[in-house]
Amino acid sequence: MFDYLPLRSVTPAIDIYVKLAQFPILSDAIRKRMRQELFRRGIITKEAFEQEVREKAIESQFREGLRDPFFEEDANVWQERKARIRDYQTDSYFANNLGTVLLNQIISEVMESQAKVSTTTALTFNPEIAPWELLFKQGEIYEAMPSEERERVLHHLEEIKVVLIKRMISDQLPFIAIAKRVFQIADLRRIYRRRIGRGKIGGKSAGMALAWKILQEPAPGSVWDASNKVAIPESFFIGSEVIYDFRLMNNLDNLMNQKYRPLDEIRADHPAVIEAHLRGEFPEEIVMRLRQVLEKMGDSPLIVRSSSLLEDNFGFSFAGKYESFFCPNQGTPEENLQDLLDAIRRVYASSLNPDAILYRQRNGLIDYDERMGVLLQEVKGERHGRYFFPTLAGVAFSQNPFRWNEKIRREDGFLRLVTGIGTRAVDRVGRDYPRMLALSHPQLRPETTAKAIRQYSQEFIDVIDLEDNQFKTLPFREVIGPEFPNLRLIASIDKRDYLSDILSVASLGPSDRLVLTFSKLTKEKKFVDLMRTALVRLEEVYEMPVDVEFTVEIIPDYPYPSYKLNLLQCRPLSTRVETGRVTIPDDIPDGDILFTAYKLIPDGQATGIRYIIFVDPDSYYHLSDQTIKLELGRAIGRLNKRLEKESFILIGPGRWGSANLELGVRVTYADIFNTKVLVEMAVAQNGHMPELSYGTHFFQDLVESGIHSLPLHLAEGDGRFNWDFFHHSPNMLAALSPQDVRLSDYITVIDIAAIAVNLRLNILMDGAKEKAVGYLVQGNWAVVDSGEGTLSTF
Repeated sequence: MFDYLPLRSVTPAIDIYVKLAQFPILSDAIRKRMRQELFRRGIITKEAFEQEVREKAIESQFREGLRDPFFEEDANVWQERKARIRDYQTDSYFANNLGTVLLNQIISEVMESQAKVSTTTALTFNPEIAPWELLFKQGEIYEAMPSEERERVLHHLEEIKVVLIKRMISDQLPFIAIAKRVFQIADLRRIYRRRIGRGKIGGKSAGMALAWKILQEPAPGSVWDASNKVAIPESFFIGSEVIYDFRLMNNLDNLMNQKYRPLDEIRADHPAVIEAHLRGEFPEEIVMRLRQVLEKMGDSPLIVRSSSLLEDNFGFSFAGKYESFFCPNQGTPEENLQDLLDAIRRVYASSLNPDAILYRQRNGLIDYDERMGVLLQEVKGERHGRYFFPTLAGVAFSQNPFRWNEKIRREDGFLRLVTGIGTRAVDRVGRDYPRMLALSHPQLRPETTAKAIRQYSQEFIDVIDLEDNQFKTLPFREVIGPEFPNLRLIASIDKRDYLSDILSVASLGPSDRLVLTFSKLTKEKKFVDLMRTALVRLEEVYEMPVDVEFTVEIIPDYPYPSYKLNLLQCRPLSTRVETGRVTIPDDIPDGDILFTAYKLIPDGQATGIRYIIFVDPDSYYHLSDQTIKLELGRAIGRLNKRLEKESFILIGPGRWGSANLELGVRVTYADIFNTKVLVEMAVAQNGHMPELSYGTHFFQDLVESGIHSLPLHLAEGDGRFNWDFFHHSPNMLAALSPQDVRLSDYITVIDIAAIAVNLRLNILMDGAKEKAVGYLVQGNWAVVDSGEGTLSTF
């Protein structure tokens, strides 16, 4: 045992300790110089000094109750223990041998040696370790120099911008390569001032800020000025380190190992993970800053969005993997604060949701230290009575994968457009359809008849109910009537046999039925040019396709309205590998064809497919038991795992991934990621046809996983399907997944090799000719059975 020595008061050492306490940041540098003087003057050697530090550190471990100090103490704590004792020893030796006169001299030298802003072209400090304000001021001096001088310091300016970008925005190299050219110091300072807590602002915030800045400057040789036509919402950013502080102070850091557990356990535990986060408290300084944000926002509705470090990355979009939550912000200040804190807690919990973890596993990102930033964003829109929402919102793509008319140019872009909050454009929702708009020919619709246009139109609208302080989904006719501003741009009158533009809202009668067609809007050159030019410019700078979530403000003007684009999010668009033109043979025997499709066809092929998992549309739609419908999705997930080393496709009714069980099989990315092709059968049900998935978060999952999404329209002669083959082929479900045998009336698993050992399925898709065919083919599959297909290309 160690004896406890009596305490002694050594006044000079205490004086030094008190003096250095006045320099909490510089004290480390001062003590380093003090030790250098001790060693230089031979008072003690460096080796002997460090040996004393180590011995006294071990003694202190025993005094604090550690009986096996080499194994009971974390390495970081051991280093911290030695650092503190090293400081005490430094003060003691210096006080007993050198005194305060030399100390004052050392303090003056350290003060003088601090990095200072240079007014010359020289960079006199190391940017990597420089304080924030020093970086900002030096960058501003460089940017303010005359052009000839600035040319000589561009390399220093670039280094400063890169350091700032890496510290607070992103360390993703493709992002940095663009951002350092685009951002100015003032832009980076603006982001810094709106950052709450430590860490980076995350991918979603970074993409929004970068896209806005890109569009503030015209393209070289272009006269198009977007500076007053493009904006971003009022935004604040919670740094990515705050989630660590939150989990540490609430004893939630043990949850970080969730990502290494089996997926079934992660899924089962996730509700408890959410509840644990909802009980958590935030550091007081974070709560104080959030109060200030709410004061600045007033009563404007907010959206709290995930902004993780990996999100919206080049190659990995994480589309829909993490949560976003609306805060109507119409309560008392304390109620609004609690709603905001709960939304942030839920976003933090979503970083551990099963789909996000599986996505990371599938993309080799599971070991990455995924920290979650949060974007606090004003909801853009206008008040209409008790409801708040934008007139125009949606998601835009710089490349259009579908050509429902040969005139359409893919490179001009594509919109999924809605009235109301844009959630209905990016999520798969029930019995509702955004307007699909090809920007090269905006008036060319996929639908050609009044019946089809009426059927594939938006019926519901997402809004903030300001009186009930809630996010709601309502029939749009309950919200939008003849008095609605700009009604003529978004709606048409249903005349049964045809749809008519609204010539005058004053002429509308109570019996006139409105349909949201956006027909008049598609004729507005200012709107189309704004969207098309913005997308082309963003793709040009990103050097790859992009997708953008947006709202658009309609500004009264004469003789035609003007438009302002509000960027909510911008990310590189996942596309498939270019494989060249697919040629469909003309001589495929009729009896070998299982299905053909002729509408909204992508380019690509998948060959050598052995298994088909078929969900019968008729059986599914006649199934009234919702529990069984839910179980079908789980069974698909089990088959997905069982056949992970095989080549298989999924065929079934409606919108796969829809939250509405009436419209299609409810699956997630985790249930289907091994399939080669997902064939969505558009079979009429109660007069309604399901919508294709392009542009939704679900579709992005398919693209990034190399899964082809093929719509098969079977109404009005649009496609062909060999029902006899699918209804009479042997069902292998019981053999592959015995626990699901009770679902055999709804799911058929066809093993094509069981029909003939050398038989397989090929699927060829020719987007240019708007044709796809799935057919049986003979081959030496018994010997070569890789089942690999090529990825399709837009």
